[in-house]
Amino acid sequence: MVTFDLYEHEAIELPVVAVEVAMGEDVAEIPMHSHPSGQIIVSLQGAVSCELRDALWMVPPNCAVWIPGHIEHRCRATLNARMCFLMIKPDYAARLPSGCATLQITPFVRELILRMTQLDPTNPEPHAMSMIDVVLGELEQMKPASFDLPLPANPKLRLIVDTILSRPSDRRTLPEWADRLAMSERTLSRLIVQETGLSFGRWRQQMHLLMALRMLASGASVQAAANDLGYASVTAFITMFKSALGTTPTRYFQSQERVS
Repeated sequence: MVTFDLYEHEAIELPVVAVEVAMGEDVAEIPMHSHPSGQIIVSLQGAVSCELRDALWMVPPNCAVWIPGHIEHRCRATLNARMCFLMIKPDYAARLPSGCATLQITPFVRELILRMTQLDPTNPEPHAMSMIDVVLGELEQMKPASFDLPLPANPKLRLIVDTILSRPSDRRTLPEWADRLAMSERTLSRLIVQETGLSFGRWRQQMHLLMALRMLASGASVQAAANDLGYASVTAFITMFKSALGTTPTRYFQSQERVS
C-alpha cells in the first residue's frame, strides 16, 4: 500500500489518486474541510459517516459516498473502519453526479480500487490511465443507495437532530417536541417537511437507520443496537430495519461479508 499525504494529490499529474486508510482512536474523525477535487470514500470494513451543511451520509461496508469538489464536509469513522479514498480532479469528476450520492460498490469495482491503492502516484504504471478509465466508467453505472439524512437549517429542528444523535434512545413524539419547542404540532410538522422533504416519523426513522448501520458495522449486536435506539423490543427494531432495507440486520451484514 502506497503511503503519502492524501492532500498532496493536487500537485500530482495522475487525475485520480487512491489511498487505503485504516482508522484508529487518534484519527477517527476528519474535521470540516473542502478541496478542489471530488472525493469518493469507499467503506471496506466498519462504517464512515460524512456530514455536510445540509445532509448526513452513512457509508456501510461495500458502499461509497461521492462528494464533489469544493463542498465542505467532515467524516467520522468507526474505530474498526478500513476505507479507500479516491481523489478525482475536476476534469474527470465531471463524469460523476453534480451532487453528493451514496453508491453501491460491486466486488469488481472494489478490487479495482484496491489495486489502484497500490499505484505510486508519483511514478504510475503504464496502464494506470486505463485502470482509471475503467473505474470511472463503472462508478458512473453504480446504483444509488438511500443512506442519507437531510439536515435542516432551522435552529429548532437542529436541536432535535443534535438531541437524537447524542441520545439515540430519545423517543419523544411530534406533540412532545412541539411542546418542548413552544410550537404548535401543525407548525412543527409543516416545518420539518419544508426543510427535509420528509414527515417527522419518516425523518426520525431514517436517522435511526443510519445510526443502526453505524452501530452494527462497528460490531454491536442487534440487541444492543435496539436498546441504544430506544426500541421496545428487538422485533420492533428488526421490523424498522427490514422496512428500510428489505432484509434483517443479520442478513444484511452477512451479505456484505460475502462481498468482502
